[in-house]
Amino acid sequence: MTDPAASRRRFLRYVAASPLLAGAPAAAQTAAPSRLPDPMIWAPRGLEAVIDDPSKALNVFDFEPAMRRAVPPAHFGYMATGVDDEATLRANRSAFAEFQLRPRRMVDVGRVDMKVELFGATYASPVALAPTGSNRAFHDEGEIAVAKAARRGDHLQMLSTVATSSVEDVNAARGRAVWFQLYPTDDWKVGSAIAKRAERAGCGVIVLTVDVLARQNWETYQRMWRTDPRSCGECHGVDLRAFVRRKPMFDGIDVGGLRSTGALTLTWDSVKRLRDAVSAKIVLKGILTGEDARLAVEHGVDGIIVSNHGGRGEDAGRSTIETLPEVVAAVGGRVPVLVDSGFRRGADIVKALALGARAVCVGRPYLWGLGAFGQPGVEAVLSILRRETLATMQQMGAPSVRDLVPAMVTRG
Repeated sequence: MTDPAASRRRFLRYVAASPLLAGAPAAAQTAAPSRLPDPMIWAPRGLEAVIDDPSKALNVFDFEPAMRRAVPPAHFGYMATGVDDEATLRANRSAFAEFQLRPRRMVDVGRVDMKVELFGATYASPVALAPTGSNRAFHDEGEIAVAKAARRGDHLQMLSTVATSSVEDVNAARGRAVWFQLYPTDDWKVGSAIAKRAERAGCGVIVLTVDVLARQNWETYQRMWRTDPRSCGECHGVDLRAFVRRKPMFDGIDVGGLRSTGALTLTWDSVKRLRDAVSAKIVLKGILTGEDARLAVEHGVDGIIVSNHGGRGEDAGRSTIETLPEVVAAVGGRVPVLVDSGFRRGADIVKALALGARAVCVGRPYLWGLGAFGQPGVEAVLSILRRETLATMQQMGAPSVRDLVPAMVTRG
């Protein structure tokens, strides 16, 4: 029989080690948190359990406390935060429990083909690297380390507009062109200049992000910033123009009139305007309804990424795994659908692939690896996800990604 007192002690140790309580008064550390941090309860929480080598990781969650120990509080908070009450951030994890797998037996899975094809390009794995900004805040090699890790496992990589490395350097490190994620900004001249530069660098896909509109209320970020003993204001002041001038993709562009990297004036006409500016494929990132998915196809979009920005945009409380079937049904196979936000396990990835996603993008997990150990950490995270996805496909009786079908998933 479980000892209630021992269980309570284990829970309180877990709560006390939460990154969100770093620097909190002792009294606050004994109270139950308003939300559980992203790692599940069984992940290591005490510093004595934090891995010191990527080879020691049992799952991707093992890397988050290692990153927490390695990077400054404000930088960790920027990565970890959701918006407002962080209901969407929590939903992105908890909703996976609502979907159960229905494995098939007596299928030869001695050899499993995990390759996926997107716009004529083939990748060795359905695990893609979502665009994440400011990677050098987590490790000196930043996006270059990520690109080299993506190259090692032949993963699709997407590069953020606010990356701390240029698209030219990242493409060289990756060994093939990445997809370029575009924040359109509120100045069309700036957004179009960045898109054209990415296309000149060889990027055949522009990922237009459409879900960054209002100024986000990132409370976890702000709280952790307050615990940072460094003078963060020198680099992270409120002047947006100073911020983007530190990002290589804005080099040589007049940002004097810039007020936001997002755009409150985005409409479907904006897609046509971008189409007229570049010949690259256009993928919309941030679609969360069947209605918008149908409109996207009608307006000539080449692909969709179902994304809630990892819970960093609006606190709607709905996960992307819940949204995915609605979008896939609306698209009807006319364009590829990808998905991101909250994916941490091979089983998560297989559920999305079975529900119709062509590939699954991860963001925070590879940042955990990057912040903790640099390129070897990213490689280890991707290796774990590949291994778990392979094992789950074998257990599901799916010798290829194409064999993962909706009938293999049920919702409880």
